[in-house]
Amino acid sequence: MRIAVTGSSGKLGSVVARELRAAGHHVIGIDRVGERSPDFVRVDLTDYGQVVDALTAVGDTHDGLDALVHLAAIPAPGLAPDVATFHNNMATTFNVFWAATRLGIDRIVYASSETVLGLPFDVPPPYVPVDEEYPARPESVYSLVKHLEEQLAIELVRWHPTLSITALRFSNVMWPEDYAAFPYDGDPHERKWNLWGYIDARDGAHAVERALEVAPAGFDRFIIAAADTVTTRPNAELLAEVFPDVPIRSEDAIGEHTTLLSIDKARRLLGYDPTHSWRDGR
Repeated sequence: MRIAVTGSSGKLGSVVARELRAAGHHVIGIDRVGERSPDFVRVDLTDYGQVVDALTAVGDTHDGLDALVHLAAIPAPGLAPDVATFHNNMATTFNVFWAATRLGIDRIVYASSETVLGLPFDVPPPYVPVDEEYPARPESVYSLVKHLEEQLAIELVRWHPTLSITALRFSNVMWPEDYAAFPYDGDPHERKWNLWGYIDARDGAHAVERALEVAPAGFDRFIIAAADTVTTRPNAELLAEVFPDVPIRSEDAIGEHTTLLSIDKARRLLGYDPTHSWRDGR
């Protein structure tokens, strides 16, 4: 496929672009920063005109696109003032989605966030493992934007029945070099904010590729996390200490170190199969 990847210079985006190219796709990187190359366009994504130009084609970068992977954003709460985060992230996503639909790009995969699940879980989750079945619970402006982006996608696919938009609710993205800091075996309250979860960027790229290949028309959302937690402490011990009153929805889904961010739906519908773990040291 001919695929545009916004945020291609970022922590997740750089790996997604690399892995999609390795799989044989023609990838055009789009970002505000990055090194000049035949397959990269420097674009201010808050400027709709620049977005349209980049997705239409700039110079000889491409002659049309089959799909769009949208990862560009201020990537977490607290990195910028709330108003700046809202204005940047909401405008960027609207511009990218709107331009794609105007240009007939009918396959979009984008980064939603685990934060819509209620992070940092100062209010405990309704049950564990958490999944996509309960309503969004944004607790920050960053998360509120992610929720609004999902609502935007829902309406766009209603307006455009052939359009496919897949929201991937990524967990805390890690590179292999980040594993030097693992495991997080200290105070469990310090990592309870996302139920001790993470995602290897290479598995994140795998989820993107699976969604590009198999997602049908319409909208859907998926939690994307590693298969395990960031700690050697068993789940039963963590939950008893930090969330003693939270119901366990499925005892079978709670292994000793299995993720408490349920990836069952992504496994079932996308064929997502995370293979990287900090426990392997790679």
